[in-house]
Amino acid sequence: MQDDVARSWLGKYNRPHRDLREFIERAEREGEILRASGADWDLEMGALAEIVNHKHAEPKAILFENIKDYPGYSAISGLSNSSKRLALTLGFPMPRNALDVVTAYRDRMKHHKPIPPTTVATGPVLENIQRGDDVDLFKFPVPRLHEKDGGRYIGTDDLVIMRDPEGGWVNAATYRVMVHDAKTVGIWISPGKQGRQIRDKYFKAGKPCPVLICCGQDPLLFLAANHEVRYGVSEIDYAGGHRGEPFEVVPSEVYGLPMPASAEIVLEGALHANDARLEGPFGEFTGYYASAPSEQPVMRVERVYHRNNPILGIACPMRPPTDVSFGKCIVKAGMIWDEMERAGISGIKGVWCHEAGVARLFNVISLKQAYAGHAKQALLVAAGCQSGAYVGRFTIVVDDDVDPTDMFDVIWAMSTRCDPIEDIDFVRKMWSGPLDPMAPASNQTSRALIDACRPFDRLKDFPEVASAPRELIDRVSAKFADLVGKI
Repeated sequence: MQDDVARSWLGKYNRPHRDLREFIERAEREGEILRASGADWDLEMGALAEIVNHKHAEPKAILFENIKDYPGYSAISGLSNSSKRLALTLGFPMPRNALDVVTAYRDRMKHHKPIPPTTVATGPVLENIQRGDDVDLFKFPVPRLHEKDGGRYIGTDDLVIMRDPEGGWVNAATYRVMVHDAKTVGIWISPGKQGRQIRDKYFKAGKPCPVLICCGQDPLLFLAANHEVRYGVSEIDYAGGHRGEPFEVVPSEVYGLPMPASAEIVLEGALHANDARLEGPFGEFTGYYASAPSEQPVMRVERVYHRNNPILGIACPMRPPTDVSFGKCIVKAGMIWDEMERAGISGIKGVWCHEAGVARLFNVISLKQAYAGHAKQALLVAAGCQSGAYVGRFTIVVDDDVDPTDMFDVIWAMSTRCDPIEDIDFVRKMWSGPLDPMAPASNQTSRALIDACRPFDRLKDFPEVASAPRELIDRVSAKFADLVGKI
């Protein structure tokens, strides 16, 4: 077990959580779970997720119980959407703020190594198996999240698992999955994504593409599946590296794909190139119904595996903040920071992807400048690295005295240290996708690179900031603690 994974677990746990259920138990002990009873699967679950996530900066996760028409079934939303729950997920010490988790993630990545899963003969996911005519997806409380969605979506907080037909490695990514009927689902995968590349390899060879759809799993697996892990590395292995020990997987009956042994619900089937139905629209992470209905390949579900009283995982994209955006900002920031350092960029003091930019469109790097051109180099790498490239828009570099998580601080730096004609550059024809409301049919958009640092050649004579020194702030805060506590 990796050293930093072996310790911590918020200082209370000497091992990783076994599964989703144990994670929920731990999170509830930390006061991080909100129980909601009696919600209707039709729109009410999505509306409640919007109410909760728009009310607080780091909202609690929602455990839906006694869902209308589905006694004994439950669903969970927003498990990794706070600093505390994300630290619990990843095995980090208790954070003081979001940047603590970003820093811990970046430090982890300095020695992170993927750990492949262990194949076992059985697991809780095999407690119930539907085969053939017994398959009924409406057995589960599949929600209709938004008023204008094209249907009910079982796959939002999910893993779509495929095996690359050439390299043999397993991809486990998050793609939206719409229920067409009791035995059929549609999967929408954005152009350029690894799952789309794998799917098209099967189709080009004239073969069906075997797929598993996992709908309820360890939140660490969802974190890995929801981010840009490099091509050829399995997200299950990647998550195992963060866990410090391998996940257990069970081979599926039909296609032998690895499914997490403790998953709540897993669907198995195959995609066929000539078998498509109209999918969408769906309210997406950008905050818009961003992709028009289109013909997408369907999966005829051949098997459904599920635990007793399964817990369906839900992610509710909407106008931000959403039930995944805060956690996504933290992990995305850590990944960009790691990639920048691996590319040789020194002096990075912090990275933050803002929720208002849906964790992709407004990214800020705090930098201690060391040489002329340092800020521009950081801008180019941050905008072009794997974790920062997809559906980007604005990349901003600020000095190390600016808190990248504080939008007011960032805008102040942009307003006072950026000369628009000298310090804003543009890069054209960058990778975007259909979920970007500004993207044309080419799925390409431009990037704005904003240097909001003091000019390097004026570092010595640039006006000083009018602010009390940190030591004075701390001393006065201690002296007037009662007053400060009331603010």
